Amino acid sequence: MPMPAFEEYEPAGDCVCRGCAERRRALARARAIPLRDGGHPAARGARRALVLATTAGVVLGGGGGTAVALSTPAAGPVALDDPGSPQGGRTPLHGPKGRPGGPGSPGAPGKPGAVKRIDRTTIITRAKLWLDAQVPYSMSAYWTDGYRQDCSGYVSMAWNLGSNEWTGSLDKFATRITKDELLPGDMLLFHNPADPNNGSHVVLFGGWVDATRTHYVAYEQTRPTTRKLATPYGYWANAAKYVPYRFNGVTGGIVPEAPGAVPAPEPPAAAGPTPGDAAKAFPGADKFAPGATNDHVAQLGRMLIERGAYRFYPKGVADRTWSDHDKLATQAFQRAQGWTGADADGVPGAHTWRLLVDKQGRNIPPTVGAAPGPGGVRAYPGPAVFRPGQSHPAVEALGRQLVKKGFGKYYTSGPGPRWDEADRRNVEAFQRAQGWRGAAANGYPGPETWRRLFA
Repeated sequence: MPMPAFEEYEPAGDCVCRGCAERRRALARARAIPLRDGGHPAARGARRALVLATTAGVVLGGGGGTAVALSTPAAGPVALDDPGSPQGGRTPLHGPKGRPGGPGSPGAPGKPGAVKRIDRTTIITRAKLWLDAQVPYSMSAYWTDGYRQDCSGYVSMAWNLGSNEWTGSLDKFATRITKDELLPGDMLLFHNPADPNNGSHVVLFGGWVDATRTHYVAYEQTRPTTRKLATPYGYWANAAKYVPYRFNGVTGGIVPEAPGAVPAPEPPAAAGPTPGDAAKAFPGADKFAPGATNDHVAQLGRMLIERGAYRFYPKGVADRTWSDHDKLATQAFQRAQGWTGADADGVPGAHTWRLLVDKQGRNIPPTVGAAPGPGGVRAYPGPAVFRPGQSHPAVEALGRQLVKKGFGKYYTSGPGPRWDEADRRNVEAFQRAQGWRGAAANGYPGPETWRRLFA
C-alpha cells in the first residue's frame, strides 16, 4: 500500500538532546521504509542498515550532512495543548494484537473507499465511546475497535470509516463548508502540507458553546487521553488555519434531542423548550433548589452559557439537575448587573429570569478574577502572558493555584504578577505530575494545564 510522504514518530524517552532526537527519528524512518526492488528481503535490510549508519554518524559525529529532519524546540510557550505531531500514517483497520484486519481498507491515495451513511447522533455517540473510556493518545497503538489512537484515527472512528485516515486524506471523505454551516459531527481540519509534522490536527465539532459562536465544544484525541472541551474557534493555536468540513456520508441536518446528545444550534427548538409564554414565565424559586431536577434548570444553564458563563460548565453543556455550576454562573450574571448582597445570591428570581429570557442586561465578563465553578475553569489568558518579564494578574492567580495544589516549592517569595523562573519550574513540576514528559512538560502553561490547575 502506498505510504504518506512522512512517518511521524513519538519518541519513548525524554532526552531532547540533538543526538538522541535525531537517532529516534532515524530509527522510526528505518521502520517506515517501504519494501521495493521486487520485495527482496536483502533490499529492505540494506536500506535499514543505511539509515542506521546515518544515525550513528549523527550521534557520534555531532551532526553533519543527513537527510534526517530535526525539530528544534520553539522559543517561548509550547504547551501540551498544542498537539504538535498528532497523527500516524494512513493504514487499514487493525485486528487483534495490532495485526491488519477489520472490515475495510483505505484504497488508493486520493480515492477513498465506499462511504457508509451515518447520522449525526451516531457520530457523537461514537465519539463519546472513546471519551468515556479515556483512550490514551498514541500515534502507533490501535484501540480495540481497530482505529489508531491519534487525532485522525479518532475522526475516522467517529465517522465509521473503513480505514485509519490522516489529516492529508480526511478531506477526501468530506465537503468544505462555512463556519455558519457547522453542525455536530462536522470536523475542523488543519493540515500543513509543507510540513505535516508542524501543527497538523483535526477535531470533531460538538456544537456552539454560546450565541457569540466564539467557542465550540471540541471532541478530540490528544495527549494524554480523549477529551471534550470548550475551545476557541477554530483552535487554541493556528486558529485561522482550521477549515470546517462535513462528512459526505452524514444524514440529517440536526441532532435529535436525546439523552447525552449534543444539541445543534439550529433550529432553536433543538436546544431546549420551544420559545413562548411558557418558556418565558418564571417557573418559581423551588425549581432551583438543591438537588432539583427539571427542564427549567437546563434552560437556565443554556441561557447563562449564551451570556458568557461557559467557563462554569466544563463539559460545555448544561444538564437538568441544579448544582453549584448553575449557582455560581447565576451569581456571576447577577454581579454583572451590578447587584450585590442578597440580590446576587446565585438563585434566580423573577428579575434574573426575565433578563435572561429577554436577552437583556449585561453579559458575564470574561475575567481571570471570576470564581470558577466546581470542576470549572477560569478564563485562559493566552500563552503571551507567560513569558519572561511579563506582568499580568493571571500569573499571580496561577501561582496561588500552584501553591494550593502543592506545587509551590520553588517560590522564595510571592507568588506575584511577574512571570519568572520560579513560576516556570513550579508549572513544570505540576505538568510532570500529570504524567507528561518532554515538550509537554516545559513549564509553560497552555489551556489544558490551566484547566487542570483550576479544576
